[in-house]
Amino acid sequence: MIPTQRVIFGVGLAILLIIAAASIALDVKSRSDAAWVSHTGQVQKKISDLRVLLRRAESAARGYELYRTPGFRDEFRAVQASIAPALADLKRDVRDSPDQVALLEGTEPLALRRMEIAATAMRLRAENDQAGIAALNSKAEGRGLMDTVMANLDHLSAEEERLLAERSRDSRRTGIALLGIDVAGAVLILLLVALVMRESRRATGELQSSLEQTQAAKAALEEAVAERTEHLVTAHDELRLSVNVLQSTFRSMAEAVLVIDAEGNVLLSNPAAERMLLHRAGMNLSNLRVLSDVFHGDGVTPLEADELPSMRVLRGEQFEELEMIVRPHSGDAPRHLMISGRPMRDGQGNVSGAVLVYHDATTSRETERQLHQSQKLDAIGKLTGGVAHDFNNMLTVISGNTETLVESLKDQPELQRTARLIDDAAERCAELIQHLLAFARRQPLEPRNVEINAAIADIAKLLRPTLGEQIQIETVLEQGPMTTHIDPSRLTNAVLNMAINARDAMPNGGKLLLETHRVVLDEAYAQANADVAPGPYIMLAVSDTGTGMSVETQQKAFEPFFTTKEVGKGSGLGLSMVYGFVKQSGGHIKIYSEEGHGTTIKLYLPPGEGTAEVAASIATQAEGGAETIFVVEDDPLVRNFVTTQLQSLGYKTVAASDAKSALELIGAGQKFDLLFTDVVIPGGMSGRELAEEVARRRPGVKVLYTSGYTDNAIIHQGKLDDGVMLLTKPYRRNQLAEMIRKALGGVT
Repeated sequence: MIPTQRVIFGVGLAILLIIAAASIALDVKSRSDAAWVSHTGQVQKKISDLRVLLRRAESAARGYELYRTPGFRDEFRAVQASIAPALADLKRDVRDSPDQVALLEGTEPLALRRMEIAATAMRLRAENDQAGIAALNSKAEGRGLMDTVMANLDHLSAEEERLLAERSRDSRRTGIALLGIDVAGAVLILLLVALVMRESRRATGELQSSLEQTQAAKAALEEAVAERTEHLVTAHDELRLSVNVLQSTFRSMAEAVLVIDAEGNVLLSNPAAERMLLHRAGMNLSNLRVLSDVFHGDGVTPLEADELPSMRVLRGEQFEELEMIVRPHSGDAPRHLMISGRPMRDGQGNVSGAVLVYHDATTSRETERQLHQSQKLDAIGKLTGGVAHDFNNMLTVISGNTETLVESLKDQPELQRTARLIDDAAERCAELIQHLLAFARRQPLEPRNVEINAAIADIAKLLRPTLGEQIQIETVLEQGPMTTHIDPSRLTNAVLNMAINARDAMPNGGKLLLETHRVVLDEAYAQANADVAPGPYIMLAVSDTGTGMSVETQQKAFEPFFTTKEVGKGSGLGLSMVYGFVKQSGGHIKIYSEEGHGTTIKLYLPPGEGTAEVAASIATQAEGGAETIFVVEDDPLVRNFVTTQLQSLGYKTVAASDAKSALELIGAGQKFDLLFTDVVIPGGMSGRELAEEVARRRPGVKVLYTSGYTDNAIIHQGKLDDGVMLLTKPYRRNQLAEMIRKALGGVT
């Protein structure tokens, strides 16, 4: 190695060591920043908890002042005992900020003085010391103290918000710097390796040339060989040392590094690539891609093949912080990755390979998401609980007085009836508050036998003021007693969540339909839906006339935190809560939806004990025929299922996926006895329009419609006229056979 190259190599090695040290320092700082972000979230929660304690103490003091109930006094004492430890705990958590500690130390005596005033007032009330109460009230000290305490806590919370924003910015800047240093280190490693390898090849060539000299120069050649050998040994020793340093640095990097050739073969990888990307020795990028699904940073939009980082960098692009989410097929948790890429070029400037560096941002993204979600749910829960608490206080007064009023008006029946109406109204208000509390809390299921029709009628009354006058609510309840074994409060929550989703899908108003039916899901339906046990169920359908859902949205509708609403318009927990409730209750849930035509969500709930079970085995034997049935259905799975069932009944079948294909077959002379078509099909022509066109070509044609919507939902939306035959999805084989025979005129 010539001196100039040796100097270059030494400088490069020194720079690499500096980069490695900087990377380690920045990594330590990144972890510290993440810890501070988490710490700030904990301080915010403790500030919020302290506010709640102070408000609870004041509320209990006011309750005791109004009603002299010992329960309020006990509650006040319990809360009062918690305030001083909460303040001390909060001071410990902000001890890194002298200003905040000073603010808390100034706030603590004010808060304790406010509690002392409240305790004194309660004692004077208990002793009925009117003079003492008047003297205490004349000072008007308590409200001012509480306002000052709350203002100090608001200032403290605002300072923590500022710190959170500042520390989050520091964390992001540190991450960017760390990524840049790691990329620079990887590139420098490759350059040093290339330099050493080139020098090694050059030295070997010179040695070979020396050996081919003439015999006359043997002595000089041996001397030259000895000298060259000494130089080569020294170079190899330096190379081994350098490679060991480079390998140690490369293997210790937190980021995953892949060096690939122009065909996507992995030439070099570090252990982080195995942990982060599931890479194994011998894999190329095509092997790696089939292990996971890859999405853009939103976690929803799939990343197309030509958008993948490897494809872009091999096209000559270079980029920083390309964001993507990887969901391994193995079931491992998804990873949020930030990728940087640099192409490698040969002497002619052509791309000969690339370097890809992957930074795992999963932890930081998850921390931010959890903090935001925790604050939002905590605020909703506290707001709902606080309103319910104060409302119940007022209802206690109303209920207690109206009960006394009812008893005192025994001799005045007209006034007593009026008083009973007030009492009933108060009781309904109390029930409403219980619904709100159930909606805000996570409670274990408490199933019991519930009369579904009565429950739905009550829920409909609750929904009317919730949804507003622009939403028309209808109920179609199957006659006769129907009980289901479920938790009634969770049923209310489920219907409320679905109704709110329906309302949001109908911004200009519309109709919401609640239906109940007894159904039996048979073996054929269970085989098509692996999580369904065949047997009798109580079906509750919630239908709307809204915008509908795409197939992609339906597939993700039950995933927690998935939502199509604007930011701040929904948490994405509604349907996931409904799904969990139904599954935990031993039931089944299904979505039927078409974009632009509305949505029906069907809940199949387990029947209650003591009801007459409707078993699939008692159904009448399916009756078939030999006619030809023309099936028009866009879903290939449903189309194949229907044709198979019809053929098993003896029918001949013809199938088409849309109106255009169906009309082409009919125009070619296809014979059939019955048109069996879905109401909503693609291609710009609905099932009803298709039937009308077929009727013009073949007058007197017999038609049977099918739809994923419930009967009444379609009728109320005006899709079908009265008297038109419709078979709703899902349907059993016997139901299909019966409706086909009716449509063909075989059953009157």
